[in-house]
Amino acid sequence: MSDFSVKPVLTGDRAVLRPFTEADAETMWEIIGDPEVERFTGESPAELTPERVRAWYGSRSDQPDRLDLAVTDRATGELVGEVVLYEWDPQARSCTFRTLIGPGGRGRGIGTEATRLIIGHGFGQLGLHRIQLEAYSYNRRALHIYEKVGFATEGIRREIELRDGEWVDEVMMALLDHEWAALSSTAR
Repeated sequence: MSDFSVKPVLTGDRAVLRPFTEADAETMWEIIGDPEVERFTGESPAELTPERVRAWYGSRSDQPDRLDLAVTDRATGELVGEVVLYEWDPQARSCTFRTLIGPGGRGRGIGTEATRLIIGHGFGQLGLHRIQLEAYSYNRRALHIYEKVGFATEGIRREIELRDGEWVDEVMMALLDHEWAALSSTAR
């Protein structure tokens, strides 16, 4: 099993995943501020500023224990979001996955393809055994994508957070390496 220090470029029909640079910070600042992104990703643990966002994305390529990749539209080169493998546990060969796609990348299959590309890299090149994720139960579009890619629901964390005056649930999902391998290329 290798570590996450190599930051690849992964190319699909619709999306290209590439390492972040500090120059991506302005676009990511706009994407992070999108109301739908905020609704589905929750609060940031620290107050975000343009300077913090610039420092964050400028340092992503230096992280040997996680893989943060920019999601770009292959046709235009436009940065539309990110995919991330983090919380790496080398002994368990597992990590957590998260993604966010801004308005410019929605509804065209870019997010689905980006998810498949990074998950395939995680299992095929990084030797992961398990990739897990958490998503709010009301984020139907994301849950549909995760199921389509092969993730299985493992549980619900009930009423985990108060959002807009209502308690919301969180869905826990995971995908295992042998499940990914069993999927036909058409199912992926």
